[in-house]
Amino acid sequence: MRLQKFLADAGIASRRKCEELIKEGKVTVNGSVAELGCSVSEDDCVAYDGKQVHPAAKKVVYAFYKPKNVICTSSENEDRIKVVDFFKDVPERLYTVGRLDYDSEGLIFLTNDGDFAEKLMHPRYMKTKTYRVLCTGEISKRDERTLMNGVMLDDGITAPAVVRVTKNGAEKSELLISIHEGRNRQVRRMLEALGHKTIRLCRVAIGDVRLGSMKPGEKRLLTEEEISGFVTDRD
Repeated sequence: MRLQKFLADAGIASRRKCEELIKEGKVTVNGSVAELGCSVSEDDCVAYDGKQVHPAAKKVVYAFYKPKNVICTSSENEDRIKVVDFFKDVPERLYTVGRLDYDSEGLIFLTNDGDFAEKLMHPRYMKTKTYRVLCTGEISKRDERTLMNGVMLDDGITAPAVVRVTKNGAEKSELLISIHEGRNRQVRRMLEALGHKTIRLCRVAIGDVRLGSMKPGEKRLLTEEEISGFVTDRD
């Protein structure tokens, strides 16, 4: 088994992030600093930051309502409130799949299943993410068309979005926007390019999994059906 997969299955981080940890020299195999691309077996002693790790016996995926002003990183050097702080009662070591900005809230997944995380983040399986946004100003028909056709940002034009304005006012408006891409602060930047400042942003769905009646800080296990829908189908 590739070392990065071993680490992901041990709940350290996503496979991509584990590759970075290996490159940074934070992983050893049988006492020696590991190299990216090496393979390990169950007989090898694998350690991260000096602590031996083992693949998780039970694979789980949680849906979590991330509150605002909570970070997604699991870094022990970070003194702000972290998503993993809400999972101290869970026996498995978990990491977040994807990210939500510090000042955003809503649905995010945590898991110790490296295969699930890898497939969920792969462009081939990219699922639609839906956000409820409260912003300044009135959303004009021209704004709607631009969002649906693509907004030019400093890193290129965005893919077409699905947009539904739910409340429209001269000072504040609310809309639901669904996108496939995962650029940094993308929805905020799209609206800013059209002259609207985001007041509140909440991710309400990823694929067919929705927040529903969940409240900030609440979590639930995904069902087997929900998990299989992410790794076998495409939107």
